This record gives sequence, structure tokens and C-alpha cells, in this order.
Amino acid sequence: MSINQTLINEYINITSPSQVLTEEADRLSYSYDAAVLTPRIPALVVAPATEEQLGQVVKLTYENSLPLTVRGSGSNLSGAVIPEPGDSVVILTNRLNKILEINEEDLYAVVEPGVITSQFAEAVTARGLFYPPDPGSQTVSTLGGNVALNAGGLRGLKYGVTKDYLMGLEFFDYNGNLVKTGSRTVKCVTGYNIGAMMISSEGTLGVFSKIIFKLVPPPKASQAMMAVYDDINKASETVAAIIANHILPCTLEFLDQKCLIHVEAHTKAGLPTEAQAILLIEVDGGHQAGVDEDAQKVKDICVKVGAKDIRVAKDAAEKFKIWEARRNALPALARAKATTVLEDATVPRSKVPAMVSEVNRIADKYKLDIGTFGHAGDGNLHPTILCDRRDKEEFRRVEEAVDEIFDVALRLQGTLSGEHGIGQAKAKWMVKETNQATVDFSKRLRQALDPKYLFNASKKII
Repeated sequence: MSINQTLINEYINITSPSQVLTEEADRLSYSYDAAVLTPRIPALVVAPATEEQLGQVVKLTYENSLPLTVRGSGSNLSGAVIPEPGDSVVILTNRLNKILEINEEDLYAVVEPGVITSQFAEAVTARGLFYPPDPGSQTVSTLGGNVALNAGGLRGLKYGVTKDYLMGLEFFDYNGNLVKTGSRTVKCVTGYNIGAMMISSEGTLGVFSKIIFKLVPPPKASQAMMAVYDDINKASETVAAIIANHILPCTLEFLDQKCLIHVEAHTKAGLPTEAQAILLIEVDGGHQAGVDEDAQKVKDICVKVGAKDIRVAKDAAEKFKIWEARRNALPALARAKATTVLEDATVPRSKVPAMVSEVNRIADKYKLDIGTFGHAGDGNLHPTILCDRRDKEEFRRVEEAVDEIFDVALRLQGTLSGEHGIGQAKAKWMVKETNQATVDFSKRLRQALDPKYLFNASKKII
């Protein structure tokens, strides 16, 4: 069905005139995300403010056979919230932004999907608790989006990612019925583990309305350091060596020289731009003595493998400055050229040296400017190609390089995406990582839960 004034009035009756955007200038803001893909302007944008409104909007949209895409802040890098073509509807969740409960006795929180990640983490910290997942977009990304794409972050090595903190969900199916899964208890085996299926579903199976997250006690002690290298291969080899010695830092981040130059120009954090690469490492735990012991082991490994210098943060302020610089890696790189293509090559941790070497080979082969940073401790690297999409010949080389980066990651027994999702950008490669039977199975699953194939139809599994 096409969207006409009668249908628009039904959306307005459910919500209000200010919650239904019909002007093209307003809808244009919801035509793209952070991926380098062609925008598509939705026919209508609706912003429910209550759970009841959300359910009714989902039902009305589906009854009228309109493709729908759920959107939080649109910070994802896979095209997961680019609207469907034609008469499509974007459902915004940013008005569903309440922290409903932070339970200090039982260590959980209940939130609506539009809550901003960093604001939630700060509210939890103020209550003496800890929510570890910390995606680089945390100051703008929403918790619903974090679940939909299984967001990771700097602390993923030790503390895990979003899926490790999901205890329960409420979401609307295509009929607008409220489905509940999981609970507020540590153990729950009631029914199917639907929550695990909804993690990284990218809006293709249902529309979240409420999320229950596990919280943990915060670490009591920590030590942060920067290891500086003249040889990029030695830096990547150190990552594998630390893990092989069964030491699990809280964070273990990698930045090559191209990243260092751009990040230092952007942040003035005092990063060593003459270095070929650095590792940013933090060890934490329940006791200072144990932290000091592990930190010393890490330092010894860094020196043994080839670090020319190790700088230990003197206080919390210096540690914050360094980590803030790392979090600004992408914004800093994005200032360098008109187009920034950020990839998400993830390999087994022992293969990080090989992946770093291959990315540099690919950069030389295609004559491209590629800076690499990422969560090296869990094998999640972000080769970032600085280019100009308007230069068609250059962008052709970019696309060929991206294909080869994916091929290398898979050859090294890695994955297409560690944390950015599949979305529209990588859906065509799904069969390459899995097989046709896996893709066909996934399609049958989708069609059982979405018979008209309207929930984010061109994403993840196509």
C-alpha cells in the first residue's frame, strides 16, 4: 500500500502531529547512517514515545505492507538503518529513552531502547556498579542499537560484549504483539532462548521495547600503559604473545603510525607520532597487588618482543587522556579525506600479526592510504581507508581492496564483522563466510517471524 494522507492521519492518531515527520527536509536526516552507502529517503518517519504507541505503530505499518526500519541514533557502520526503497517507514526509538530501574541488590537494570549508551553507563557508575560494553560511538549510540548489532568496545577482551550482559527482552512482533523473553534472575531456562536470537538481529526479527541488562561490580584497581614500537610487526606480535601467556588485560588496543599522526593532530594527547605503532594496555582487577603483578608481566613481554619504550599513566587524568585519544581515532581519521571507509576485519588473536601484515600489503597493492587501529586483544582490527568517493577510479580500488581484506580475514579463519554488523554493506558476502545452507536456513527463520519480509528487508540475510 502507498502512504496517503488517510494513513498518515492514523499514525498521528496513535502518536501526535509532532511525532510524524512528512516533510522531505525532515525525512532526509534519516536516509543514511555512518556507512559509505547511497542514502534512501524514507516515505515517513514516526517517533513513538511510549511502549503502547510503539506496538500500535508496528502493527499499523505491517498491516499496510509497508517496509519498516527501526532506528536509534544511526551511528552504525554497516548500512543497517538505511531505509528500504519505496514507501518505507522509519520508526525512531529515541523518545523511548527512560532508564526504568537500576537494581543494586540483584545487579541488573531495565531500560528502554532509546537510552544513550554512555548516559546509561554513567547512571550505573553513580550507583557503584559497572556496565562494561563501551562501543566507540557510546556518546551517541543507543542501547537498542547496541543489542541489535551486538556492539563491542575497548573492554571486550576481558569483559565481553553486549550479548554477555543481556538478561531479558521485550519486543513487538509483526502483529504488534508484545513478546517477552528472559528474566531478572541470574538463571532462566523458561522457553526458547529468544534473547540470544535477537542479539545482532539488526531489526529483522522484531522491534525492541524494553531491555534487561546484567550489571557487575567495578574493578577496584587498574594500571594503564602505552608500549611504543619502531616495528609494526613487533607490536602485533606482542598482542599474540600477551594472550599466549594467559594474561587477560581489560583493554589491548593497537594504533599504527598513520592513525597516530591523525589522532595526535586532532587530540594533542602527546602520542608518539614517530612510532610505527603503539599498544594501549590496561590491566585491572580486585586487588592492587594482583594488578601490579599482571602489569609487570605485560611490560616484560612488551620489552622482550621489541617495545622501545613503555609509558605508564601516572594518574587517572593521564589515563583518561590516552583512552580518550583512542576513542577519537575514527573522528580524527575522518577529518583527513572526504570519504572514510572503516572496515571490521576480525581474526583469531594469534593471527593478528598476519592480518596487520596483509592489510599493509593490500594498501601498497592498491595504492591506498589505510590506517589501522582496533581492539587487537580480541582480534578485531579496523583497517580505515582514507579516500574520496568522487574519484571513481580511486573508489574502484577501494572496493577491490575491501573485497581482498574480507578474503584475507576469512582465509585466516576470521569473520566478516566483529562488532559493526552485516547490515546492507556485507549481506552479499554472508554465503562466503558460512555456506548456502546456512543462508537458506536463516531466510526460513526470518520468513517464519516476518511472513511479508518487511522488517529491514535488505539487511543481514537477503
